[in-house]
Amino acid sequence: QVQLVESGGASVQAGGSLRLSCAASGFTYNTYVMAWFRQAPGKEREVVAAFYTEGGTTYYGDSVKGRFTISQDAAKSTVYLQMNSLRPEDSAMYFCAARQGFSSVVARWWDRESEYVDWGQGTQVTVSS
Repeated sequence: QVQLVESGGASVQAGGSLRLSCAASGFTYNTYVMAWFRQAPGKEREVVAAFYTEGGTTYYGDSVKGRFTISQDAAKSTVYLQMNSLRPEDSAMYFCAARQGFSSVVARWWDRESEYVDWGQGTQVTVSS
């Protein structure tokens, strides 16, 4: 019953900022992991960032560290991805993903696409020079 809906994608110039939103519903566990992945044409899908509700732990892909920030609102209904200092190589379809009901150590799988169960439809981000 988990539903994820992304929004906020747009066309921006290099150096600009953008905030993506993932509205989530249907979770049956209080603890879960939500993540952002992205995929550009002809390339593999790659992890951008992840948020773990247990302690509010965050994880980031190497290419976005220091530029992107993942967060969750107080109501825990929406996860955000604040993207600053955008580069043309950040252009991609951005997807929201989630996983709940697990017992394994999150730090060992947060960046693996195959570990996530629920996915949104994606939102397009285009960064021009």
